Amino acid sequence: MAKVAVYAIGGNALASPTGGSDGESERVLAHVMSDVVDLLEAGWGVVLTHGNGPQVGHLMALDEHLTQPMDAWVAATQGMIGHGLALNLDSILSKRQRPERTATVVTRVLVDGQDPGFQNPTKPVGPVLTSKTVMEADWDIAQTKLGPRRVVASPLPMEIIDLPVIQKLVDLHAVVICGGGGGVPVVRKDQHFIGVPAVIDKDRVSALLAIKLNAEALIISTAIDAVRTGFGTDDERIHRTLNLDECEQHLEAGEFPAGSMAPKIGSLMEAALHVPGLQAILCQPGEALDALRGTAGTTIVV
Repeated sequence: MAKVAVYAIGGNALASPTGGSDGESERVLAHVMSDVVDLLEAGWGVVLTHGNGPQVGHLMALDEHLTQPMDAWVAATQGMIGHGLALNLDSILSKRQRPERTATVVTRVLVDGQDPGFQNPTKPVGPVLTSKTVMEADWDIAQTKLGPRRVVASPLPMEIIDLPVIQKLVDLHAVVICGGGGGVPVVRKDQHFIGVPAVIDKDRVSALLAIKLNAEALIISTAIDAVRTGFGTDDERIHRTLNLDECEQHLEAGEFPAGSMAPKIGSLMEAALHVPGLQAILCQPGEALDALRGTAGTTIVV
């Protein structure tokens, strides 16, 4: 069996916030595709996860009459983004005469309906709201830098419902695209699964997926080339490796902001802690193989 790498892509790498495309997004996506093909040619199996923030916000902005629940829009973006990634990858794989093909899985993730996040929703979603929508919509709304926006819970993932299907596709050597946007959040109620308005952190789900698949690597690709401390100061330092204790110290010191780096570092720590020998890596798109070799990015070690 091939070694398995879970490779997480940010939503901004896939489309501009307006829902269209731009040169920067296309450049980043090309690097992502290069990483995937490089990993396959180096003998790895690949499972792709991705963000969906810009895309789901764009679709929600189009739904001015509020006809769809938020979990439906998360599922819609999983299919939309998965379709685009699959077309790109299958075209490249076919051109290179590689045997792998892609499979996109609309992925549901179980969360706890009593998660504290539901009592204190803080995650902004969708567009800036009009005064009319603020008055009429039965939502939690908060004032953000951009203006009033809907806010929802960001609960921790408990279980990936579609994990057996993902595992079977991995066994068949498919490049699996799953866990989009952190997964479609659902709760269990009276033996039924019910979608809920929430945003699960994509990197947390990626870590859970890496743990459950017993993967050999978790690679979080992001806009920075490596983990840095003292960012923007004379003491700025690039770290090629960090152990768990060092990560904890930097988290406590506020080096990793809660809205950006902290979830990524926490997810890498979680995966490294639970899967012996797993390579937990943060790097920029296009440098996955170099990061696995230790010459790029940052590796979190136990």
